[in-house]
Amino acid sequence: MEDIHMTKTLLLDIDGTLVDSNDAHARAWVTSFARNGFQISFDQVRPLIGMGSDQMVPTLTDVHEDDARFQTLSDGWQEAFETELPAIRAFPGTRELVQAAIDAGWTVVVATSGEAEMAERLLKVANVSDLLPERVSSKEVKASKPQPDLINVALQKAEAAPQDAWKMGDTRYDIEAAHKAGVRCAAVRVGGNSDLDGADRIFDTLVEARQLFTPPTGHPA
Repeated sequence: MEDIHMTKTLLLDIDGTLVDSNDAHARAWVTSFARNGFQISFDQVRPLIGMGSDQMVPTLTDVHEDDARFQTLSDGWQEAFETELPAIRAFPGTRELVQAAIDAGWTVVVATSGEAEMAERLLKVANVSDLLPERVSSKEVKASKPQPDLINVALQKAEAAPQDAWKMGDTRYDIEAAHKAGVRCAAVRVGGNSDLDGADRIFDTLVEARQLFTPPTGHPA
C-alpha cells in the first residue's frame, strides 16, 4: 500500500470542513433567490453547496456569470449571509487538525470557492487564520469547483506535484475537482453530506482526520 505519510501538501476547504456553515449558505442563497423573483427551495440549494456560485447559480436558474443579475444575486447572498455569520461555529478539532498537518511538516494551502474576504472571516471563526497564510479563492480562477482550477492554482502556490498532495473537503465537488487535477481527496462527514463516493479516504470527524498526518506507531514521519 502507498504510504500517505510521505505526502507533504494539504489543500484545505473551509465551509463544511472547518466551520459548520453549509446550511447557513443554503439559507442565504434561498433568501437572495426569493428577493430576486426565483422560487427555489432550501432542498434544491443545499445539495449544491460546495459548488462555486459560478456553477451553482446557472444550475438552478437561467442566470450565468456574464448576466447582470448574477452580481445582484451574489450581493443578495452576501447580505443574507451576514445575518448568519454570528451563529457559525468551528467544528471540534479544527485548529488541532491544521496544527497536526503543520507539525508533520506538511504545507497547507486553503483552496476555497468563496471570496477572499469571506474566507478570512471564516478562518477567524475557525481560529486558524494565523496558521494558514497561503490561500486560493474564487477571484484567482476562471471556474470554481467542481472544476479543478482551484486545485491547480493551489498546487502552483505550494510548488507541489499532484501526486504529492491531498485535498480535504466535505462534498462530492471537492472529490471531483481533486481527481480532475490528479490529486487524492480525503473527505470529512462533518459538513452533513453523505454523497462522498469516490473519496480516497473518508473520516467521520476532524479528530479522526488527523490520521492523515500521523504515521503508524514505529513508522518514521
